[in-house]
Amino acid sequence: MLKRVSLALETGAAPMPAAGRIAVFDPPEPPVLPGIAPERIEVISPSARLHAACAARGIAARTEPGGGYAAALVFLGRARPASRLRIAEAAAALPEGAPLLVDGQKTDGVEPALKECRERVEVSDSFVKSHGRLFWFAAAPVFGDWARIAADWPMVGKFRTGPGVFSADGVDPGSKLLAESLPPLKGAGTDLGAGWGYLSAAVLENAAVTRLHLVEEDHRALEAAKANISDPRARFHWADATAWHEPEGMDFVVSNPPFHTGRETSPDLGRAFIQAAARMLSRHGRFWMVANRHLPYEATLEAHFASVTEVVAQSGYKVIEAASPKTGKTAGRRA
Repeated sequence: MLKRVSLALETGAAPMPAAGRIAVFDPPEPPVLPGIAPERIEVISPSARLHAACAARGIAARTEPGGGYAAALVFLGRARPASRLRIAEAAAALPEGAPLLVDGQKTDGVEPALKECRERVEVSDSFVKSHGRLFWFAAAPVFGDWARIAADWPMVGKFRTGPGVFSADGVDPGSKLLAESLPPLKGAGTDLGAGWGYLSAAVLENAAVTRLHLVEEDHRALEAAKANISDPRARFHWADATAWHEPEGMDFVVSNPPFHTGRETSPDLGRAFIQAAARMLSRHGRFWMVANRHLPYEATLEAHFASVTEVVAQSGYKVIEAASPKTGKTAGRRA
């Protein structure tokens, strides 16, 4: 995606002002844009991981758009409502007539997005390359209904979710199965990749739980979790779950780890969650996780825990309990 944008800017096919700040929404990585100094770029993203990567490269990042932008570039994601909302936010952050560029793969719905935008504004042109498209138009105040998508998002039972977050339309079956399979937990624990808080809410039903750290990489999901959970035992952390550190050894960790990077299946992400759980657990701590049955996590679990038990196998999922971490507090590592 960045390669397509870079080529369009290098060849002069796509417009970009010579001065002023550029808002870049949801890039797949810290953006390097031809002819644009890094200090002119401000990334808008809910990703803690991307924020850290941008900071390392001297690129400003924030979770919501500010103002004073000369142009905006929106990278589409897989969720159409979230993409519509981002286009609306970009348009609202620009002066009328400023260039607004939208980029996406065909598999991420760039063609429907182009069609929908054409119904509202005159699209100036587009640039097609590598199974995707970059198109652009002059910002106009015509996306008011899209701007309300988040505010109008339906509740999932008693829970608030939101466009673009994992399992935005309903409780994830894996999380539900894990919640139903957990024994009564006690002590201090962590929900790694807590999302909008469904699993954490189930854990906090146990009076013996003294503290629960909700660690979530997506700022939108974490804000929903804060709205869903008012329990004073909850602690909220916007952070990459694979890199988060807590000096106190955990008595338990629960997780429904993600296994996709974009559209690609990436078991390495789940393996990193397993390693993180082992690091932060106390000597007698236990790790409970749920995963799709086909995901090859057993070798990693056995490498980091002395005891690994598949507790439930149901509906394409497996619930695993792992105990006696080999790389936890007893190994002298900070969690």
